[in-house]
Order: sequence, then C-alpha cells, then structure tokens
Amino acid sequence: MSFRIERDTLGEVKVPSDKLWGAQTQRSKENFVIGTEVMPVEIIKAFSLLKKGTAIANYKLGKLSEAKMEAIVQAADEIYEGKWDEQFPLVVWQTGSGTQSNMNVNEVIARRGNQLLKEKGKEEVIHPNDDVNMSQSSNDTFPTALHVAAVIIVEDYVMPSLSRLKETFKKKATEFSDIIKIGRTHLQDATPLTLGQEISAWEQMLNKNERMIISSVEYMKELAIGGTAVGTGLNAHPKFGDMVAEEISTYTNKTFTSAVNKFHALTSHDEVVFAHGALKALATDLMKIANDVRWLASGPRSGISEIIIPENEPGSSIMPGKVNPTQSEALTMVVAQVLGNDTAIGFAASQGNFQLNVFKPVIIYNFLQSARLLADAMDCFNDKCAIGIEPNYTQLENNLQRSLMLVTALNPYIGYENAAKIAKLAHKEGLTLKEAALQTGLLTEEQFDEYVDPSKMLHPSAD
Repeated sequence: MSFRIERDTLGEVKVPSDKLWGAQTQRSKENFVIGTEVMPVEIIKAFSLLKKGTAIANYKLGKLSEAKMEAIVQAADEIYEGKWDEQFPLVVWQTGSGTQSNMNVNEVIARRGNQLLKEKGKEEVIHPNDDVNMSQSSNDTFPTALHVAAVIIVEDYVMPSLSRLKETFKKKATEFSDIIKIGRTHLQDATPLTLGQEISAWEQMLNKNERMIISSVEYMKELAIGGTAVGTGLNAHPKFGDMVAEEISTYTNKTFTSAVNKFHALTSHDEVVFAHGALKALATDLMKIANDVRWLASGPRSGISEIIIPENEPGSSIMPGKVNPTQSEALTMVVAQVLGNDTAIGFAASQGNFQLNVFKPVIIYNFLQSARLLADAMDCFNDKCAIGIEPNYTQLENNLQRSLMLVTALNPYIGYENAAKIAKLAHKEGLTLKEAALQTGLLTEEQFDEYVDPSKMLHPSAD
C-alpha cells in the first residue's frame, strides 16, 4: 500500500494514498481502535447537508469564493448520494464532541473539492478548517447533524412504518367487529368483547404513539449551528445560523430553525431524550401487541389458539411440524434493545458539563439504531404477521361458552354474591353456568337465557 504525507497542528501523518481523508481522520482511526460500531451513515449524510448549507451561507455573506462554494457543494452532494461511503471509517467511540467525525467530513470534502477545482483549472485551494469548517465548530456542527439525522429517520422511516401497521389493525378491527370472544384480565377469564374491540386497542396505541412522536420531533428541529465553540457564535456572522437552517430546510423539505439559545443547544440534549422517550412509548406498546398476538395464537392444540397467524418457517430443528410466532419474537427483541438504548441515551444526555455535552456520538448512535430497528421491525411484523391474522372461530366460541365470567351479566338481577355462588359451583362440579344456575334455584332456564347473552355484554348497559 502506498501512502502520502498529510500535516496538521501536531505534525506529519501517513495516510493511504487512495483515501480522501486527511491527518485528523487518520489519527482518530489509529487512536480509537474500539469496537466495530462506525459512525452511522445517517450522520454522514446529515453532515453533508450541513456543509452544503454552510458553504452557501458563507458565500452569500461574502466570506467564501464562488468557486470554493461550488466545489464544496458538489463534494457534499456526492457524499449525500453515497459515492464516498468508504471514506468515513471512524468509530462511535471517539471524542465525545464528535470532532473527529466533523473533521473526517471536512477533510473528505476539502480533498474532493480540490480535485474538482483542479479539473476546472482553478488555482484556489480548499482548506478543511478554514473553508469547509468556516464559521463553525464541531461543538455546534455535530449536534446540528445529530438533530437533522434524527428528524429525518423518524419522519421518513419510523412514521410511515407505524402508519402501515396502524392501518392494518384498523382494517382487522372492522373486519372482526362481530366476532364475540372472552376477555382476559390478570391472565384470567373476564367478560366478553369482540375480537375487533380487542384489536382496536392496538390501533389506538399506535394512533397515540403517532401523535406523541410527531409532537416530540418538533423540538429537534431547532439547530445548534451558529453557536460555534461555546454558544457565543464567535467567528460566525450573526445571521449565519438562520441562513444555514433555511438551507437545510430547503434540502429536506422540513422546517428547521436556528436555536434561540445556543448555550443550551451545545450542552443539553433534552430534546433527543424526549423524542426517544416517545419511541420508547411506541416500543412498550409494540411489546404488548406482540405478546398479545403470540398468546392468542398459542397452541395450536394446547394453548389459547383464538387467532391463526401466518406460518413463515419451520420452528424447530427436532420437532417436526412445529411453527413458532417468530415475528413476535423478533419484534420483542427489538423492544428490548430500544429500552436499553433509552437508558444509554438518558444517562449520556445527563452528562453535560458547563458549555458542552461530550456524549454526542453514543447518543445519536443509539437513537438512530432504535429508530431504524423500530421501522424495520414494524414493517416486518406487519407484512409477515399482522396482515395475515385470522380468527379461529371454533376455539373462540368454545372458550366463550366455557368461561365462568359470563356470570357477571347476572349481577343486576341476583346480586354479586349469588352470582359468585353459581360460578363457584360450576367450577367445583364441572358444570356449565346454566346447569349451576338451575341447580341453585336462583333462576329459571328462561331467565338465564335472557340475562346471559354475550352479545348484550359488549357495550354499556342501556339502563
């Protein structure tokens, strides 16, 4: 392998000749050989949008030449398109401000920009700090890229997946609205409801999750750019932050603004904690839904078995014919990861000291992983399981008729204690509720048939 010599303020560094990065990226690559988790591509793309916006703003402010601006913009566009993905090798476990990843982007843009200038016969030279990083600090660029990446992944990936799963449950709730089944509380038999009513709860969970997430994302649309090193905006034009936010808004078709208080924007990540909290709420509801599905589908002969779910793959390497609720299992594992990520994000966000939080890379790594996993898992669960849910009519009817909790309908007529006597007698003697009721002499057969009608137990009483 051939090398070239790059220089920074600490001296000379050998960099592979075929790489676009410079000295600071190479130092980071050598100094932080920790784990396999590289900086997510979503952050690199967000940085490319940011650097494009800063170049245009600096050009409009008369601080950057047109030729340099155009070269930086083209290089940034190429990065956004994924042309140079292999040029961003740095791991998450680096400086907590993300300085090295900011410089990785600066160096790649500068070297690629200089190639473009040379192709056009221009003699100007782009410097990674003086030009690409003009009017900026890693302390305001990384949190800006963090917010942009987080907003994009939530709005463009999580929300569509959530909407698709919600729509599936809405259709199922309507389709199964007349199928009466026994309810369960405390994992014990309860009063009846319809299968559609049961599924409507899942739809409503996702409906509320959707609204909560939408609300939380708005806070991340405030950007730290313009704060530079400590929030004062040193070396940046007073209008710079607003101008960059406008540029990023144009590229993304989302409304970003420059944060009112840059001192807060650099040292606090409460908006990210709040938004991830909304993702955690979604995760907890998905855990409940996935558990309901696998419980209701348990069996097929020795479980509840009230619904039938798609059979996607063999479930055992030793038990022939066994099929497992694997989509529920995958989804619940994703939930476990999201809950762990929430703990990491919450702790990391609590560690702001004075004018800077230095846990930024781990915060965004975990946030992006949660969002990506939730979006993928919801799509997978929807396509491979939820869409194919069907009622097991025979088992639903059997469980309904065998339940002792239908006796609850007798409370208004014979009282709670007398109704309990019938239920206990039926359970002890292995009788049906009707047989037990007649044996106690508390009701006639006609009265029992009139009062204990599951179809009349699905809504509030008329009286």
